Amino acid sequence: MPAASTPLVTLIPAIETDFEELVALRIAAMRESLERIGRFDPLRARERFRSGFSADCTRHIWVGEQRLGFVVVKPTQEQLLLDHLYIRPGHQGQGIGAAVLAQVFKEADAQGLPLRVGALRGSDANRFYRRHGFELLAEEEWDIYYLRPAR
Repeated sequence: MPAASTPLVTLIPAIETDFEELVALRIAAMRESLERIGRFDPLRARERFRSGFSADCTRHIWVGEQRLGFVVVKPTQEQLLLDHLYIRPGHQGQGIGAAVLAQVFKEADAQGLPLRVGALRGSDANRFYRRHGFELLAEEEWDIYYLRPAR
């Protein structure tokens, strides 16, 4: 699919029993970035995802007949947290993530809330989020945090 076309993306609610598939996709999607900084540990990645997993806030990303990723948006007191956005390796760079962000932006805008996201230092996700209007909020040892102001 050419990068210039916007894929038709559908977000489908996840259920608790989807955990294994979701964590496997998360590990596959993050592997390269984590290996690049010497922090790839599938067990740690699994435990971190399990500790914050909320099926109610998780949606599968479908493009046509394929489940190609997932997104997790959690409400907090005064903002929405884009906790996870993963696209299956091999399907990245095709506009799927941008189409998902457009839907999440509509939800945030409808609620009048800012949207926060964190990305692993050194990950291509940093460039992706900046390109889509997120502003630098804070930097920590392993992560960089961004905010898209309320609109």
